[in-house]
Amino acid sequence: MSGEAASRVALADVGEAVLDVAAHERAVTTAHGGAVVTFAGVVRDHDASRSVAALRYEAHPDARRIIGEIAARVAAESDGDVRVAVTHRVGDLTIGDVALVAAVASAHRAQAFTTCAALVEEIKVALPVWKRQVFVDGSHEWVGSL
Repeated sequence: MSGEAASRVALADVGEAVLDVAAHERAVTTAHGGAVVTFAGVVRDHDASRSVAALRYEAHPDARRIIGEIAARVAAESDGDVRVAVTHRVGDLTIGDVALVAAVASAHRAQAFTTCAALVEEIKVALPVWKRQVFVDGSHEWVGSL
């Protein structure tokens, strides 16, 4: 990761702490940024037609390093000067908890939206985090498992 790409990453983490969307927004806000876009992935009460009671996220030991690499790569590939912050929560979560926060600041809104979407999509594809969904009937399934 180049020094320039790393300087575009205000925060990149995987952990068990409750996520604060506003803190991610503050982490990317600068006098240069005219636009800040945030995304919060929230645990919902269903998956397709099945009712979800709770879920657990588990991460590979390298997940912290990998999320930093993803954030730096997405920021470097951006067409403009952007600053990013992203955290994926792991552990036991309940309905309404925030599982993923991404925030992107740039001079213009289109770039902030585009970069935030790219960041979230790349994390979905490349971050080694797996979800165990527990359904209200007591059954469960793993999503994203190897």
